[in-house]
Amino acid sequence: MKKNPLLDFDQLPQFDLINVDHIVPAVNEVLASNRESLGVMLSEADSPSWESLMHGLDEMEDRLSKVWSTVSHLNAVKNSPSIREAYNICQPLMTAYYSELGQNEELYKAIKALSDRAQELEFNGSQRKILRDYLLEFELAGVALEADDKTRFAALETKLSELSNRFSNNVLDCTMSWSKLVSNEQDLVGLPEGTIAAAQDAAKRKDQVGYLLTLDFPVYVSVMTNADSSELRKELYEAFVTRASNAGPHEDKWNNTNLIDEIIQVRAQLAQLLGFEHYAALSVARKMAKSAQRVDEFLLDLISLAMPSAKLEYAQLKEFAKEQYGVEKLQAWDVTYYSEKLRKKSFDISQEELRPYFPVESVKQGLFAIAKKLYQVDVRHNPSITTWDAQVMAYDIYREETLVARFYFDLFTREGKRSGAWMAECRSRRLLVDGGLQIPVAYLVCNFSVPSETSPCLLTHNEVTTLFHEFGHGLHHMLTREVHLRASGINGVAWDAVELPSQLMENWCWDPAAIAMISSHFETAQPLPNELLAKLLAAKNFQAGMQTVRQLEFSLFDFEIHKLQGDLPNEFVRSVMKRARALSNVVEAPEFNRFENSFSHIFAGGYAAGYYSYKWAEVLSADVFSKFAEQGVFNAQVGSHFLDSLLSRGGGADPLELFVAFMGREPDLDALLRQDGLERPN
Repeated sequence: MKKNPLLDFDQLPQFDLINVDHIVPAVNEVLASNRESLGVMLSEADSPSWESLMHGLDEMEDRLSKVWSTVSHLNAVKNSPSIREAYNICQPLMTAYYSELGQNEELYKAIKALSDRAQELEFNGSQRKILRDYLLEFELAGVALEADDKTRFAALETKLSELSNRFSNNVLDCTMSWSKLVSNEQDLVGLPEGTIAAAQDAAKRKDQVGYLLTLDFPVYVSVMTNADSSELRKELYEAFVTRASNAGPHEDKWNNTNLIDEIIQVRAQLAQLLGFEHYAALSVARKMAKSAQRVDEFLLDLISLAMPSAKLEYAQLKEFAKEQYGVEKLQAWDVTYYSEKLRKKSFDISQEELRPYFPVESVKQGLFAIAKKLYQVDVRHNPSITTWDAQVMAYDIYREETLVARFYFDLFTREGKRSGAWMAECRSRRLLVDGGLQIPVAYLVCNFSVPSETSPCLLTHNEVTTLFHEFGHGLHHMLTREVHLRASGINGVAWDAVELPSQLMENWCWDPAAIAMISSHFETAQPLPNELLAKLLAAKNFQAGMQTVRQLEFSLFDFEIHKLQGDLPNEFVRSVMKRARALSNVVEAPEFNRFENSFSHIFAGGYAAGYYSYKWAEVLSADVFSKFAEQGVFNAQVGSHFLDSLLSRGGGADPLELFVAFMGREPDLDALLRQDGLERPN
């Protein structure tokens, strides 16, 4: 009988051999093996050592991660009914296993005993932090609960996992189900040639004649930014912001409204069982912010600082739309369109003008060259590595001719692929039992437009920053020097600090020397001309206030709904969203807007009561970049210092400690204000 390729732990996932029938048996086998290994470890844990206990736990976690990260990845990028069914079977098994592990009192006592001897055994800082993190995770998993409460806690965790999975599936299915076939090209006036060509190709693939518009993000953004037809913009806007809801054009079978209520209630119950005031307090217990009050203060402070600029910018936009185009009332589906017109009038530049200068291959090569200047790494394509789709490419990263990491680039949108952009772990760096070193491997995923028959994939400058952002996450994971699994890469990093390296990388998208490296006109190979470069940089902080308060609206909504205590009031979610919008945004959302129903970051991802992390980490990244800006954005000494003191340390120390090690002081909020062109009132 052939070995299950998911259980071949000594090499990368064999995507050419893995099929859906391998998934459930592999998960069951590794879970059974881990339980057996844990039993043996605990039976010999009278006087645990790092090697006997922690190394063994790393070995168990690594085996399981190699299976489950592959399965989870396929479920996200190659979703099909059969893969989803297998994933749905396995997810409660995984949840039950981690609940069981987190509530294992014998294991908790063994780790506690090892932690108590940390000084005696001369553990280093990473080892001590790993032990502290482990003990906190045990407490937050309910290890101290009574037996009945442990059972209830585990049941709630299983239910939450299932609800979140259903939420994610509903968003994907609803997004993929909607399309609009346009037969007359005149209805697409204003759209770029690339969008029209892609829509025509999409129709051909469905054996249709005309132009097929979908809710894939590149299509949606292009329509909202460029389509002259207000009716077309409204139709796509309504379809997009009502996904997985009981509003708009979608079927009720994908409605997430009740799931959201259940998710919030389950989280509140989990927090109550653990003795927390609410889930927001539970969430920040493992984050850099530490307290809900500090998050509240942070958000309200930023709102007060950004709102004056946001109000002024929106007033200017409304005045522009009225004077130049006769628009009496600016609707939500008009904002992006007229903002682009105003940007063009104010700075004589648009995203579409920039697109020809940013073919994705040129941007990639420039990105790799920038990484080499900063961190002395070489990125090399490795065509021998098998992938899950023909358009996915695999790369090796070398430092001083030593292979240190690998990654996959999955950059283009396609059917069955979750929307958005993200980095996920494929393999993590760690010291193996035999003394060898396992190198880290990352999945880097975006959803850019598919190259058409007549044109390569050309990125807007906004999409360029997305690519840099995800690569920043990848560098955090891949350039780690930690050797223990739970501190390696992003493991053990506080969630509100994990965006620092990703947001930091975005800064090079605005540096003239870096732009010269990543821009190359797809026909002439010329870099972005100085005239366009000057206009791009002049427009950098266009509507920065409006963009800031929009993010703060999401952050405030997320944090407030997770302060629920007791029973869920009627219309709780809608009322919180309305209050968040009233406090923190300037654009009036139509009554049918149900953004929360597709807010996967908080209802199906890792950002529950943590969406504020984007702005929190942006303070850190803006401050860090100020040091690069002062001493040269390609200064190898600054890059090496950042790599040594922060980037490579992963979760090996508290993030504030790492930040201070690099900057020599604590974070300064004003760095973000300066970066975004905002000012404190006198």
